[in-house]
Amino acid sequence: MADPASPLHRLQAALFQPIDGASVVWFRIVFGAIMVWEATRYLAFGWVDEHYIDPEIHFRYFGWDWLPQPEGVWMYVLIVGWMIAALGITLGAFYRLSAIAFSVLFPWFFLLEQGKYLNHLYLVCLLGLICVILPANRMFSIDARLWPERRSDHVPAWSLWLLRFQLSVVYFFAGVAKINGDWLQGEPMRQWMSKRDDYPLLGAIVSSEPAAWFFSYGGMLFDLSVAPLLLWKRTRTLALVGVAFFHVSNEYLFSIGIFPYLALAATLLFLEPDWPRRAFPVLFPGAPPPAPATVLPSPGRRAALYAFLGLWVAYQVLMPLRHHLYPGNVAWTEEGHMYSWRMKLRSKGGKARFHLLDKQTGETWVVLPREHLNERQLRKMAVRPDMVHQYALWLAEQARAEGHADVAVHAEAYASLNGRPLQALIDPTVDLASTPRTLGPRSYITSLQQPLPNGRWDWAVDMELPRRDGSVPLAPPGRYTGSDGDD
Repeated sequence: MADPASPLHRLQAALFQPIDGASVVWFRIVFGAIMVWEATRYLAFGWVDEHYIDPEIHFRYFGWDWLPQPEGVWMYVLIVGWMIAALGITLGAFYRLSAIAFSVLFPWFFLLEQGKYLNHLYLVCLLGLICVILPANRMFSIDARLWPERRSDHVPAWSLWLLRFQLSVVYFFAGVAKINGDWLQGEPMRQWMSKRDDYPLLGAIVSSEPAAWFFSYGGMLFDLSVAPLLLWKRTRTLALVGVAFFHVSNEYLFSIGIFPYLALAATLLFLEPDWPRRAFPVLFPGAPPPAPATVLPSPGRRAALYAFLGLWVAYQVLMPLRHHLYPGNVAWTEEGHMYSWRMKLRSKGGKARFHLLDKQTGETWVVLPREHLNERQLRKMAVRPDMVHQYALWLAEQARAEGHADVAVHAEAYASLNGRPLQALIDPTVDLASTPRTLGPRSYITSLQQPLPNGRWDWAVDMELPRRDGSVPLAPPGRYTGSDGDD
């Protein structure tokens, strides 16, 4: 028998201690409702056709090329499918099945187009997976009505702490990522704020130089400290005010979709577990009965849960740090950028065109990406090396289909990072068509050479690119332009 005073025994008792389940149920309801809203936005604003049906090419995440690409009406079926699953989560209707369906269908949708990567959509994938194991349907749910014997006012403490941990990871690593030379010099926040001078009411204030420094350092300090401040009762009220200001200002300045609303709702998980009973007595009437004695699940279920929690924590801690395994500036190379909570950290602009060579006949020709990509794909591809590579591979495949059996593809791509002058992003001597995609360092990415300028520089205006052969500009200024910085 385990020693009741041992650290392992105390941890086990803390994980399975019954707590009021109202807070976890609150999360279930708002998470599902926000995802129903998100699906509605895709259906209502024409984003399904624009981003998933009409494009000639879809940029895939490494290792997920095998995932089927629904065509035509089947793309709508996929989105309606995860919307219905999200509704099931909200209502607590066949909750476990709904959560599993959502955790299959939404990541499938997410993985179909790398050009649509957003950190908060990745967060939704993670939260959906957490929902699968959460006992979030024990009350105020259709399941509790259908199976009264399953109803309970309490959930094990690990369910709430797992959600708190996930949110803390997002905030903390977003703050760690801001500890870099450009951010500490006020870039790219200075560029973004300077373009907000026409905003209603506060345009003159938010576009000022002091505002750039305030949002740069304030955002970094907020991300690093907000989770501990929320967990400590003495600072919780101050932290909640900061959270409200942070996310409301983000929505005002950047219009970043559902994330501010999801974050605001989820932040309430840091309050006492019974707070929804006080805030919404109609939904959660009365005080919960006294917590029952801790009941441990079977050893097999405990072992499975411990394994899941251990792997989950390790993944969440290590994944945001993997960019240290790659050489160079992650904001330039993008290696290790995704899945790491590097949110709104860089402003990149660039141009690209592609030179194709038929090795058998010696025929050469140039392809401009605008011929095949929509506006968002064009903006993203031009400054993300892996997407440049994917496009080159696609061009080679198209050329082979047209009768060019052995073709080389070279990218002439230039980019600017946080206001730096343009420089080559991709080594133009590398044949990308014969270079396999890899998770390792990509040799075709150049090293960042340009220093951060002291003055402001607007890449969208100064787009007369360097010439590869010294004679012909890449493209007329202002055309075939890419930009990034909204993930």
